[in-house]
Amino acid sequence: MISRRPRSGATGVLIAVLLLLFLIQSLAVASSGAGSSGEADESDELEQLLAIEDEEERKGEARDQGKSSEADVLSKAQRIVLELSNDNAKRVVDGNEYVLLLGYAPWCLRSAELMPRFAEAATALREMGSPLVMSKLDADRYAKAASLFDIKGLPMLLLFVNGSARPYTGGFTGEEIVIWSRKKTGAPIIRLHSINDAEEFIKRHLTFVVGLFGKFEGTEYKEFVKAAISNNDLQFVEVDDLNVAKVLFPDIKPGRYFLGLVKSEPEMFVEFGEAFVEDKILQFIELNKYPLVTTLTELNSANVYSSPITLQVLVFATADDIKNLLVRLQDTARKYRAKIMFIYVDSAEENLAKPFLTLFGLEEDKPVVTAFDSKSGSKYLLESEPTPENLDEFCAGLLHDTLSPYFKSEPVPATVEVIQKIVGRTFTTAVLESSENVFLEVSSPWCIDCEETSKQVEKLAKHFKGTPNLVFGRIDASLNEHPNLQVDNFPTLLFYPSGNKSNPIKVSKKSSLKELIDFVKGFLRSEDGEIPSGEQTVKDEL
Repeated sequence: MISRRPRSGATGVLIAVLLLLFLIQSLAVASSGAGSSGEADESDELEQLLAIEDEEERKGEARDQGKSSEADVLSKAQRIVLELSNDNAKRVVDGNEYVLLLGYAPWCLRSAELMPRFAEAATALREMGSPLVMSKLDADRYAKAASLFDIKGLPMLLLFVNGSARPYTGGFTGEEIVIWSRKKTGAPIIRLHSINDAEEFIKRHLTFVVGLFGKFEGTEYKEFVKAAISNNDLQFVEVDDLNVAKVLFPDIKPGRYFLGLVKSEPEMFVEFGEAFVEDKILQFIELNKYPLVTTLTELNSANVYSSPITLQVLVFATADDIKNLLVRLQDTARKYRAKIMFIYVDSAEENLAKPFLTLFGLEEDKPVVTAFDSKSGSKYLLESEPTPENLDEFCAGLLHDTLSPYFKSEPVPATVEVIQKIVGRTFTTAVLESSENVFLEVSSPWCIDCEETSKQVEKLAKHFKGTPNLVFGRIDASLNEHPNLQVDNFPTLLFYPSGNKSNPIKVSKKSSLKELIDFVKGFLRSEDGEIPSGEQTVKDEL
């Protein structure tokens, strides 16, 4: 019996019609007493129908070849990953020396992104003969098992060693999961014996640490091994043959020992030049492992933010704009390598770009170059064009702490209202350098109590309208910043006396309108700028 897969659409209709015609014709031939010649015709027509069907099948398979091939690979990889449940989870974890568990949920987007990478890592580890059991647990469906393993945030990776859980601290690409898993299960270093081994290795690894040793022993080698175990990100490889080493690091110099970092970028080879001590090796890797310009992604963001390089230049641009900028950025980054980290953020990736741009109060319509000093918390903005000269000057200022920090600000208002709109750029002149007393309301659009307080201040401003030596102002702290305005709670009411702007008085937002009026009147009556004792009740303790 010939078995065929079902067809859909116009092809299926055509086949059905032809088969029906064939059946009618066959019946007619049979009724007329046709013999062996009829059977031959019947066979020929059947072959023609199958040929039509096969042709349509080949066309459809050609269209879907890439997609189905990828799906088949993923499906095969996921079958390698053991599915845990409430019934078998504890037995699997306790019954194996090493188990890497992925806690996930079907509705979790990050889980969906991680799952194929986890399956890819499972395939690679099996091919390497790793003893690690790769497993997954639907934390929603099997809540009892999830609770047993204390799985809370999703997705969550845990390594179990003889039943004891250890946190996962590696990266989230397939290769990073493989590297971390091998390091934690007794294989922190790959040893290469031949040129062929080295050529095969570089086909699979883009970034790695290579060590050349005359013998795999001695103090330097022990420090190399300790660093390999401690580092969670990169694959370490060791060789004892100079010719093999040159396949990995062409400019390697002969000697008793050598260590270098290889990356997949223009600045491909970086040589370690210090004493072979674990801490120094690890520091060298941390300062040099990233490309000259790192592209920020959801997967690497945590590592980028926690980099020991505290000075970071972030460039926000579209994929098209960065093509024109990349070479000059790399040239500048090369000069400040291991001192300033350069990061590209695709402005189309809202989850990554928007939080930073909001922090600067910027709307991205062209490439934006910013900088952060994570040690001091200061941020900076390149306000000129990103030419090579301007980039170099900006980075030199960042490195030597001569740049002026950037504070976000709304545009300067064109008109003056009863309550002046104060922005970051006008705060100094309108408040600190003003010869008048300034009553300032500091608010934020998400603040629950701000609307009610704003109504009170508006009534207060109307009451004192036309009063000399008194100005009312309002500033939106979510859109404006100033180094002399440090407010944590909203709304906040501040009174800046004309004779002492460096010590503003914090006024209680719970004050009634009458109390506020009395406070302002009393202050204006005071010749020396002190508040009469009877009106101290509206003043908050600073």
